[in-house]
Amino acid sequence: MRRTGALALLGAIAHGSLAASESLPRGVGPEFVKFYESKTTFTCIGNPSITLKASQVNDNSCDCPDGSDEPGTAACANIDPLSPEQPLPGSVTGTTNTTAALPGFWCANAGHIGSYLPFMYVNDGVCDYELCCDGSDEYAHAGGVRCENRCDSIGKEYRRLEEQRRENKERSAKKRRTLVKEARELRRQVEVKIANLKTEVRGLDAKKAELQSKFEEVERSERGKVVKSEGQGGKLGVLVGLAKNRVNELRNTLDKVMDQRDDLQDKVDQLEDILTKLKEEYNPNFNDEGVKVAVKAWEDYAAGQAGEAKGDFADADVMEVLKEDSETSGINWAEFETGEASDVDVVYNWEAYLPAPVRDYVHQKLNLLRVWAIENGILADNPTSTGESRLVTAAREALDSAKNAHAVKLGQLEEEQRELEKDYGPDDVFRALKGKCVSGEAGEYDYELCWFDKTTQKSRKGHGSTNMGNFVRIDKEFVDEEERLDGKGLGKGQRLVLRYENGQGCWNGPNRRTDVYLGCAETDEVWRTVEAEKCVYRMEVGSPAACEDVQEPGVQTKDEL
Repeated sequence: MRRTGALALLGAIAHGSLAASESLPRGVGPEFVKFYESKTTFTCIGNPSITLKASQVNDNSCDCPDGSDEPGTAACANIDPLSPEQPLPGSVTGTTNTTAALPGFWCANAGHIGSYLPFMYVNDGVCDYELCCDGSDEYAHAGGVRCENRCDSIGKEYRRLEEQRRENKERSAKKRRTLVKEARELRRQVEVKIANLKTEVRGLDAKKAELQSKFEEVERSERGKVVKSEGQGGKLGVLVGLAKNRVNELRNTLDKVMDQRDDLQDKVDQLEDILTKLKEEYNPNFNDEGVKVAVKAWEDYAAGQAGEAKGDFADADVMEVLKEDSETSGINWAEFETGEASDVDVVYNWEAYLPAPVRDYVHQKLNLLRVWAIENGILADNPTSTGESRLVTAAREALDSAKNAHAVKLGQLEEEQRELEKDYGPDDVFRALKGKCVSGEAGEYDYELCWFDKTTQKSRKGHGSTNMGNFVRIDKEFVDEEERLDGKGLGKGQRLVLRYENGQGCWNGPNRRTDVYLGCAETDEVWRTVEAEKCVYRMEVGSPAACEDVQEPGVQTKDEL
């Protein structure tokens, strides 16, 4: 049986017109009845200037240029041998202004749905039950073929499938409503988090400003004080302090160099693994000079590495050097730093010997006098980088801590605001799917879709996985595909498309990308995955999130299944 389902005109049939058209010529569709009502003459539909006798209709002779005088025969099939596909846009009948006036031979299909059959199939000796289940297209019994009327059984099966689709649609819509509720709750949580972060940032702003003011005040009041040098005991103490700082700087630098060395060694190991797999798995019979040259170069490199003598340098020696100085490791700086109080200590603490009321008064006045003298250039300002008081250090650390906390919270706030503004499709529904994955088999691979993350191709032979693209955006595209009996198809209309780009690069090709076309389904499921062109994949996925109906059951909406 020929597959000509695309020619079916699905829609309501004017039963009243059919009932009154028993005397009409064979093959006339309900929307063309008015042209065939005359019992004596017939006017060509597309050529009104031509009038024929009523007896010339369906006489197996093409008399009208548009073929409208032969609605029930194949005499005019040569005008438009394929007949336009049905239904077509621009007309309530499904026809357009084509060369042929009629879309085809009308099969009433009582008990099912009426449809048009291409004229070339009329009386061709084949029962076309897909479009003409009543068998009326083979009324002449060409070649002795008699087509029984199967519309009752076909119509019953069709209605069963339609009911099944309706039930699937309701279940899918219910699941979508659940996803929408979850998405709204997740969005609400993000909004609450943003509000809390804004409150915290405002509090940290005030705290940072307060600590900034205190630090400036403390730093200003501490200027001009005689501060203790890090090294004590005259020139030897100063030298000890400088040496200690220098040793700490060298130790920190060595630590960073070791980290960089480890990172570079990891990259070298990774590249060697890749080249080893290339050498072991490539086909030597495949005539690709670039691969052969790469394999030969790797063999030479590996041979050189095998004969190269390893140094005696050990990480344990470095780790011993990197240990902090203490009484048991490295230099015991305390032996050089302790000693009797110097003159500087005595000068620094002389206020402590005054009575409390006098000490406070003198301390305040001397601080003001020192600050005034420094600001007016009378006294030199002691650089804080060479030795600041503990009070200034504490104030600085408190300010730095507040700045760091403010920066962290501000970063979190900006991240949550970007998350809130991200496009998650209609009704924000895909927010409920973010972070979840679904996979399906195709050939020797498993293809995995992680919503709003990435698509992955996984070998079932244990050869690892390949990144096929990272999520970029949501688009819409018009698709036109035949409905599938299992419902696992995109159908016809606007469909959501998720774009995944900048995946792993192909060999001598571009980076992989995947276009994920979404259809309505009761559960998340990868239907099909194909490589549409080199390194460009087309993935068809069903999901309740792709359904348009979010109304309660019983409300008429567009059927997505």
